[in-house]
Amino acid sequence: MTINPAIFKAYDVRGLYPSEIDEDAARLIGRGFVSYLGAKAVAVSRDMRLSSPSVAAAFTDGARAQGADVVDYGMMGTDMMYFAVARDRLDGGAQITASHNPKEYNGIKLVRREAFPLSGDAGIGDIRDMIAGGSLPPEAATPGALSTMDVIDDYIAHVMSFIDPALIKPFNVVLDAGNGIAGMVAPRLFERLPCRTTTLCFEVDGTFPNHEANPLIEENRRDIVERVVADRADIGIAWDGDADRCFFIDGTGEFIAGDFITALLAEAFLLKSPAAKVVYDVRASYAVKDIVGQYGGTALMNRVGHAFFKRRMREEGAIFGGEVTGHYYFRDNFYADNGFIPALLILELMSRKGQTLHELLAPLRAKYFISGEINTRVPDMRIVQAKLDGLAAKYTSGRVYTMDGVSAEFPDWHFNVRPSNTEPMLRLNLEAVTPRLMERRRDEVLDFIRG
Repeated sequence: MTINPAIFKAYDVRGLYPSEIDEDAARLIGRGFVSYLGAKAVAVSRDMRLSSPSVAAAFTDGARAQGADVVDYGMMGTDMMYFAVARDRLDGGAQITASHNPKEYNGIKLVRREAFPLSGDAGIGDIRDMIAGGSLPPEAATPGALSTMDVIDDYIAHVMSFIDPALIKPFNVVLDAGNGIAGMVAPRLFERLPCRTTTLCFEVDGTFPNHEANPLIEENRRDIVERVVADRADIGIAWDGDADRCFFIDGTGEFIAGDFITALLAEAFLLKSPAAKVVYDVRASYAVKDIVGQYGGTALMNRVGHAFFKRRMREEGAIFGGEVTGHYYFRDNFYADNGFIPALLILELMSRKGQTLHELLAPLRAKYFISGEINTRVPDMRIVQAKLDGLAAKYTSGRVYTMDGVSAEFPDWHFNVRPSNTEPMLRLNLEAVTPRLMERRRDEVLDFIRG
């Protein structure tokens, strides 16, 4: 059979179910995954989407047909799959999920040993080409074995080890699981803390009856924002569908940008481990490197994307890494991202400093003014590169980097423009020391991109 090549993305496999990705495709991908890795034993787990059990079963069948033993971890989060692969020293793992996408989608996130991710140019493309070219090796004479395992108790203990629970104060906390995997994990964590919790959308339901499990979209935050304000809560925490990312709302109902959370998490680590290294992405606020420097750490700018982050963190021995999209990576979590460790660390930082989240953020909001990501569609990919080259030439009076698109740094402002991985689009992130300067420079760069 043929598979739509468009489902093989930069970071995962993903498409509409069943028109783009179905059980037949999942079985072939399972075979290709085992063949590519030469795997002897792999993990398979799934999220709560209605199609996930059958897609997971098909992937498992393909992996076993290729001769690999499969450990079925059942329904759990993507970050739990990372934990299982690394802890149990498996050759790889697959999480059946479409993360934050609407209910009509499904997909597969793939990792090799030590939970290191496969990506479009390192594994995912190879599997695609193997299937498309009809070059999958023959199935094994004897299929691999199938076993089951539950990892949640060990996972909870592991995540809790990042904080001192005795420090946590009885904050008023609102939690929104978005009917995703966080609904089965967060209760197990928060029962160990003295916080007063209000829970929203905690019934695990792959039809997402309340809102999509994508807190980056404003309308999906409406429920938690209203409840935080109404309850005068100290903090709101929301998760995406597969619970590998969490997002924060302060007591005024304001959504917190990922780079500000990265800065606070860096502070949380550096209070415990002075002089540690922290990796941040090219889009991030200066708040990150300034706070890291303030605490004697080393801030390392990096390309966007989990494979690039995990590789750089391993090379540098960095204790923590953060992307503005809400992916946070931890050395002591096998360099993998996690959706619950950040929530615990922010609560611990609030407790240590005796401040609400709003109070922690006040100094950052007074000093750093960020545009947020602004997308501009251009006619074709050739124009993308021409625009990037033009920006690099235009801003040579600043410090220009080309590690991921074009970044230019000046004493009072900086920006990054990078291309989309999948379509002719340029993404601008810009920051300045005053709102007026931010708006002026933002419009200036946008005029160039759109001119």
